[in-house]
Amino acid sequence: MDPVKLACYASIVPMFNRAYANWMYRWERELANLDGNRVTRPLEWGFDWIAPFLEAHGFGSYLPTPEQAQDSTTAEAAMLRINGLLLEHSDVFFGYEVPTDFRIEERYPELFPTNVRPETLAKDAALKRQAAEGKLKRAQFLRFTSPERTPYAENKLVNARWYPAPGHKDAKRPKQAIVVIPQWNADAFSHNALCPIFNKFGVSALRLSMPYHDIRRPGELQRSDYVMSANIGRTISACRQAVVDIRCCLDWLEQQGYEHLGVLGTSLGSCYAWMASTHDPRPRVNVFNHVSTLFGDVAWTGQSTRHIRAGLEAAGLTHERMRKLWAAISPCSYYHKIASQEAYGCQKRVLINYALYDLTFPLEYSLEVVNSFKELSLDLEVHALPWGHYTTGETPFQYIDGWLMSSFVYRAFKALREGKVGLDATAIPANAEEEALTR
Repeated sequence: MDPVKLACYASIVPMFNRAYANWMYRWERELANLDGNRVTRPLEWGFDWIAPFLEAHGFGSYLPTPEQAQDSTTAEAAMLRINGLLLEHSDVFFGYEVPTDFRIEERYPELFPTNVRPETLAKDAALKRQAAEGKLKRAQFLRFTSPERTPYAENKLVNARWYPAPGHKDAKRPKQAIVVIPQWNADAFSHNALCPIFNKFGVSALRLSMPYHDIRRPGELQRSDYVMSANIGRTISACRQAVVDIRCCLDWLEQQGYEHLGVLGTSLGSCYAWMASTHDPRPRVNVFNHVSTLFGDVAWTGQSTRHIRAGLEAAGLTHERMRKLWAAISPCSYYHKIASQEAYGCQKRVLINYALYDLTFPLEYSLEVVNSFKELSLDLEVHALPWGHYTTGETPFQYIDGWLMSSFVYRAFKALREGKVGLDATAIPANAEEEALTR
């Protein structure tokens, strides 16, 4: 190439990249600022939210007395000890008794909006009108009582919209299904469009409502604030609930005869899907759409959680201290769990999508996850998305992201049917983690 043309090209490309990045960051901020109903809440230690679990498993001595909980220094030290305990006994923390009240419920689907934008409220009103006129098709929902008990009746009852795939003409073909977990503050229609696509591949889908979301959201809330907030203990409880709810969905699918299982999660749903998969060998197909490291990193640095940081910072907490206070619910705390599953032949296929212009899950943390996954030598596919967190839901990016996830799900389940992915989960002993670490 002519030196002059080469020099021009070399100067134009960086200029274009900077302009594109600035445009994308502006768009991300505009989308994040559309919702004016975020609430800044004060710091609460929330020991009462995790006390039932600790007391039921003989760990009640880790709880501070009511007087000690009133002292910030003593309370923080107690919460750090509890995090250490939960990390050490994470199989117990994310363990549960399988529910006995699984049932399918039919009802008209509702939106359950989390913002007050005119277009959202109009869509919600239209759906309600169609239901009242009998013009809306009823949908099927899996319902059961969550093993994690909370004070809210709405939240206790798990909700997962059921998209069964048509029976295949080959009776010997393994039944396959995936649990889909959308993003934080998703309405009840978010991610539903993926499920009929999976059905076309012969894969059934359960689209799970996370704790405190849509029909599970307490009436006092406009948004799903209680799943992640400045209440330390309640946030830990919500994470445990989300993980065990996912695992219960896998139980129900197994009871229906499904042999090959997967999980797909976006943003906070990705965090929950990852921790469910690290503590359960059954999800062989894993889609993590937006990833990050420590729970405290996202809460402290992400633009979507500025109101949470404001409450924590007002109480004198710092980024580093929050990393430790939420260590037990952080995905990167459990890399070794996947390593132990892999060591015993339970191979998982993993897709990671991360965004280059993400102000909610900052790029540096997403790259840390990708590098850690690569070090584990997983069957890994990675896509760097040239947009951001909020813009993932905008046209045309939502279709590209959906195609990447759907394509992976199709190929991964096909590989399972053809026996190209290790499936020997039954060979994993109870102490697999300890044995793997001593090899």
